[in-house]
Amino acid sequence: MNSLCCFFILSLLPLVTPDCPRPCRCAANIIDCMSTDLTDDMIPLSFAASTTKLHLNNNYLTFIPKGLFDNLHNLQAVYLRGNPWECTCNILYLRSWLQWQENRTLYRDVVCSSPAHLQGRIITYLSEDEIISTCQSWYCGVALVAQICLFFFILVQAILLLLVVFYICRFQRLAKEARRTMAEFYENVGPWESARKNSMD
Repeated sequence: MNSLCCFFILSLLPLVTPDCPRPCRCAANIIDCMSTDLTDDMIPLSFAASTTKLHLNNNYLTFIPKGLFDNLHNLQAVYLRGNPWECTCNILYLRSWLQWQENRTLYRDVVCSSPAHLQGRIITYLSEDEIISTCQSWYCGVALVAQICLFFFILVQAILLLLVVFYICRFQRLAKEARRTMAEFYENVGPWESARKNSMD
């Protein structure tokens, strides 16, 4: 009787399942991560393949990791509004996924928060060129920083090389002076030794 009661009670708790990722709430095939302060680093890396509805709205997501929805073949709807989407290179996967959806009107509220020239634009209807142009500017910035770092690295190497050459030349000059001093010393010692020997005889 007790085991039957326990089984009945457990069956009434669908919000906790082994496949439910934190900090989301799960019931049947619905995963609710709405208003859980999800960030790009906190979003679950996978969801149950049986998921039919996924709530990701009202969080702090700027992009969706590539391939996150690919294995969710039963997925009927994803709720994405209320996130600060950055329409740069990382948004390409989400845009592509949205464009494959039959009912794009469900996603009219999924809009860009940045960059400024794309703010408020519906992600589904962005052209690939518009996004790639932001990627190119981003890569140009990275390339510029890399070139500046490389310049300073080469400059430091050149300075170190000059210091090494300077100290090698200085060492050679000191060694040459030391050899000359020793030669003069032995030249002066020679006559003195001869004079001492003659005086002893």
